[in-house]
Amino acid sequence: MMKITIALGMALVLVGCTSPQKPPVDRTPLPTVAAPPYICDHIPLRAVELMTGVRNPSALGDFDLSFGDGVGVGGCHIYQPTGEKKKLLDIDLTPKGGEDWVKDQIAAGDKPLPEIVPGGIGFYTQGGRTEKTQAGAVLVRGKAQLFIGMSKGVEGRNNAADVIALMKLIAPKLINDATAPGKKKD
Repeated sequence: MMKITIALGMALVLVGCTSPQKPPVDRTPLPTVAAPPYICDHIPLRAVELMTGVRNPSALGDFDLSFGDGVGVGGCHIYQPTGEKKKLLDIDLTPKGGEDWVKDQIAAGDKPLPEIVPGGIGFYTQGGRTEKTQAGAVLVRGKAQLFIGMSKGVEGRNNAADVIALMKLIAPKLINDATAPGKKKD
C-alpha cells in the first residue's frame, strides 16, 4: 500500500511539472501603416490581434465620416469570439471635441500623446483598478474626439504603446481635414 501511495504521489508531481506552459508573448510591434483586412471598415485586424492576443475577434459597429459636416461619428466594439465574449476594445468617434478637458487630464497627470494629426491634442493612460493591462487614449482636434479603450491587453506587452500605435494608424483617417480648427464650410 505504501509503494502505491508513493508511486501515486510521484506521478502527480511529474504531471504537475510537465503541464503545458503558456506560449511566449508575441511582442511584434503593431504595423506602422494601416492595411487590410479591416474590422468596422477602418480598424486594422492585425493590430487588434497583436494588442489583445485574440485571433479573429468579433466586432460590431461602423463609422459615418460625413456626419456633422465631415466631423464624423461612430464606433467599433471588439469582443472575444467565443466563451463569455468579453469586450476587449472600444473605439469611439464623437463630434464633441474637448480640448480643455484633454488639457485638464494632462495637468492631472495623464501623459500627453505625441502629435498624431496636425492641430490635435490628446492623452493616454495605462492600467486600471482591476486589470493592469488596460490602456486608453483620447485625441481631440476641433469638434472631433477619438477614444480608444482597451479593456484587456496582453500581459507582457507594452499596452500603452499599443494604444498609441493604434491611434497613429486610425486617427489620420477618422479625424480628417473637416475637423481642423478654423476650417470654414464652403
